[in-house]
Amino acid sequence: MRKFSFGLMISITIALVCVLGFSYRSVPEPNSYYAVYLNDKSLGTVKSKEELENYIDENGAYYKNKFDVDKVYSPKGLQIRKLTTYDGKVSSVSEIYKKIAKAEPFTIKGYEFTIKKTADDKITTQSVYVLNKKTFKDAVLVLINTYVGKDAYDAYIKDNQLEIETTGENIEDVYVSEDITFKKTNIPVDETIYMDDTQLANYLLYGEKQTGREYIVKAGDTIENVAFNNKVSPEELVISNQELTSTTNLLYPGQKLRIVETNPQISIVEESYLVEDIESQFTTEERYDENVVIGQDKVIQNGENGLERVAQRVRKVNGVINYVNPEGKTELKAPISKIIVKGTKYIPDVGSTTSWGWPTDSGWRLSSGYVWRTNPVSGRRELHGGLDISGTGYGSNIYATNNGRVKEAGYHYSYGNHVIIDHNNGYLTLYAHMSKINVKVGQVVARGDVIGYVGMTGVATGPHVHYEIWKGCDYCRINPMSMY
Repeated sequence: MRKFSFGLMISITIALVCVLGFSYRSVPEPNSYYAVYLNDKSLGTVKSKEELENYIDENGAYYKNKFDVDKVYSPKGLQIRKLTTYDGKVSSVSEIYKKIAKAEPFTIKGYEFTIKKTADDKITTQSVYVLNKKTFKDAVLVLINTYVGKDAYDAYIKDNQLEIETTGENIEDVYVSEDITFKKTNIPVDETIYMDDTQLANYLLYGEKQTGREYIVKAGDTIENVAFNNKVSPEELVISNQELTSTTNLLYPGQKLRIVETNPQISIVEESYLVEDIESQFTTEERYDENVVIGQDKVIQNGENGLERVAQRVRKVNGVINYVNPEGKTELKAPISKIIVKGTKYIPDVGSTTSWGWPTDSGWRLSSGYVWRTNPVSGRRELHGGLDISGTGYGSNIYATNNGRVKEAGYHYSYGNHVIIDHNNGYLTLYAHMSKINVKVGQVVARGDVIGYVGMTGVATGPHVHYEIWKGCDYCRINPMSMY
């Protein structure tokens, strides 16, 4: 019995060793594969990460040729993770490639420039993609040369501007006001990628809408009226037509002009010191004679403008003046007042329809006329319905330009402190952005009376008076310069 049991145990032991030995040798080795995810969504598994990346690059010949690059990369959201598994099921790199191509664009190496803007108290950002940093730098230089002038900017950079002995202008600073940052990144090939400075400069100058339209000059056309009738500013017309060098250029019938509304994506700021001789507007003196019939005005002395040498510091944004600070003036020739005798000493509240005064002291400068423009504050295209008169300094006098009765005197969210005068002759005038109002509603004023003082209340970028003339009804604006 003992012999039988011992033999049985040996047999069982030998059998277990054989079975266990056989089972140990049959366990498979784990495999190292690569799981592919796009935006955290699984696309499958491949044997080699390098093989997939090479396949993507090798099949990117179209993009290499289009963008003149050496390598094409996977989309930004693609992740390839190494995993160890006993599962031997893998996809071919061509299968995974097709899934990737259907879902997301491939990428190439380049630079992303981010432009941070502030308008209407809102901060916005936009991205511009280039293949190298120099393209962006050169495009900005094109805009600087456009707005500042190549010769003037070169002289400023090389520090060889002519010294101002009598009159002239010297640039003190040129810069981009937006906060611009850049980083090296993988750019999706379906993005707009700028490869040369001219292409990018056009976008920075005009925005995405660059088509424009053609205008054929007619007899009698000037840059000013062509620009106004086509809802662009004279400066925009010059920028869009290389044959024009100044807003004072003469046009000829049949000349073809390109009409394009600029929509600058960055702000080129030019700060300069300017000395120039400016005519000082003569004043009109009214004398009243009770022996002369009311309304029968008589000019007994014609007016004559004077001349002043005026020094100012001027700031321009994309070629448009938005701040003027007076630095001093010297009278070269005194103006001669125009003297009108009116038919009574009583001050009528009816203004003349043929003679208008000027609303500021001498030394003024038009920072914006009655033109179509891009509003420097809101960024919207609009007709600037009056004159922006600056250069006489914060707190300087603002005068009624004609007899009349004050219709409105108060604060407006856009005009700030402002006065509206009804001249009771079919015309009204508006004076805006005052630092202080000097009249009351219902008060009768005569031409030349001080009605307020230059300021920058409401929506204004610097101290000036915004001056409008209305004809026939409230806010029926006309060009004020047509009355002078």
